[in-house]
Amino acid sequence: MPAEAAQSQKPRGGYKDKEKPTQIRHSNITAAKAVADAVRTSLGPKGMDKMIQSGTGDVTITNDGATILKQMQVLHPAARMLVELSKAQDVEAGDGTTTVVVIAGSLLDAASKLLAKGIHPTQISEAFQKAAVKGVEILSGMAMPVELSDRESLLKSAATSLNSKVVSQYSNLLSPLAVDAVMKVIDPQLADNVDLADIKIIKKLGGLIEDAAHRRHGDGHSM
Repeated sequence: MPAEAAQSQKPRGGYKDKEKPTQIRHSNITAAKAVADAVRTSLGPKGMDKMIQSGTGDVTITNDGATILKQMQVLHPAARMLVELSKAQDVEAGDGTTTVVVIAGSLLDAASKLLAKGIHPTQISEAFQKAAVKGVEILSGMAMPVELSDRESLLKSAATSLNSKVVSQYSNLLSPLAVDAVMKVIDPQLADNVDLADIKIIKKLGGLIEDAAHRRHGDGHSM
């Protein structure tokens, strides 16, 4: 009789491993954090450059997050999401590619600690969304509007984004080139973004950065 009672209390529908979702979440967070840690030390003006060698033997030295992640052969699906995040940031803003990956890695680290305390993932996700709304509100209050007709402000913005690059010492030369190239392919009265496909960069062997120049092509492209 006790055996029959025990048999009748067995859950129907087969055995379910409740540990598996936890293991999957831990695996995803660990993989994504590994990508964030790989680019974390390259963040900021004092960030270190990374030397990456491709399978063909080509060597790239850079501290640009999008470039580093593009060269890395990331296979894990969760880690690939951070690579795509960096690409999206590069297309949308052209800067901050390392920052978004580092922030995402820090948020995942915080989420991992909250999960360890037994907080449900849905509650963590909702809390992050509320924090994002508040963050946008704070940043919007701090933001200073820039008019496209204000060339001086545009040059300062371009120089600031170049300060963390390898060519930072040439920011006074490259900033005007970048600003002029963008202003040639947009309508300052209507544009709120720029299609980088309209700007062509032509590399030539020999010479110095001081030899770089901006030219307006006949088909409306900047070079």
